[in-house]
Amino acid sequence: MNDLSWQNESLGARIRVALWLRDEIGEGGTFSKARIREAIKGTEQVDRRMRDLRPAGWVIQTYRDKPSLQPDQLYLERIGLPIWEAEHRAAGLRQISAKTRRFVYERDGHMCRRCGVAAGEEYADDPGAHARLTLGHVNPHRSGSGAHAEDLITECARCNETVKHLTGVQMTKEQVWDRLKELPVRGKRDLLAWMKVDHRPLSATEKAWGMYRQLPAAVREELEIDLEKLMRS
Repeated sequence: MNDLSWQNESLGARIRVALWLRDEIGEGGTFSKARIREAIKGTEQVDRRMRDLRPAGWVIQTYRDKPSLQPDQLYLERIGLPIWEAEHRAAGLRQISAKTRRFVYERDGHMCRRCGVAAGEEYADDPGAHARLTLGHVNPHRSGSGAHAEDLITECARCNETVKHLTGVQMTKEQVWDRLKELPVRGKRDLLAWMKVDHRPLSATEKAWGMYRQLPAAVREELEIDLEKLMRS
C-alpha cells in the first residue's frame, strides 16, 4: 500500500481525510458525510478533522453555502495546502494550551454555552445520550480563528458539530420563534437580556452543578449523601 494513501491507518485522521478528498472526490466533486465516515471510521473524529482542513485553505461547502446541495451533501470547491507533506503538516492547526482549556471550562461553569447541558448529563430530547464537553470557537466559520480564551467557548460535542454545519439540520427561525412566544413574561425578559450580551449568566447553583458533574460517579454519590445529611441537620 502507498504510504500516502488514505487507506493507510497509520496516518493521522486529518491527513487521511485530505488524501481521501484528493483521491476519491477531487475539486468540484460532491460527496456525502455518510460516505466519508464509512471510508474513514470514527464519525466524530472525521467531522472534526474535515473542519481542520479549512484553515489550511481547503474550501468545503455545505447546502447552506451552495443551495443545490442536499442537507447531507458537501462540495469540495478547492483543495488547499497538501497537509500530508511534512512542511505543511501543521498548517491551519490551532493549538490550545492545557492552561487555556482549563480556564475556559472553569469560566463557563463546565457547561455547554450553547444549550446549557453539563458534562455527562443526559440530553432531555435524546434519552440515553450523555453530553461530552469540548471547546469551540466563538466564530466557528472564521478561518484561522485564534486559540485564546476570548476566542473560545465551552460546547457539548453535539452543539459543536451542529454549529459547524457538518451534522444535523438547524432549527428554522420560525421554529425558534414559536418556542420564544410560549415563554412567560419573565422568561422573555431574561432571554432578551442574554441576547443583548450574547451570554447566559450562570447562577451559583448552576455553577455548582457544572462542577459537580466533573467529578467521578463514586465521588458524586458521596456528595449527594453529604448534602442530604446537611439538609436534615
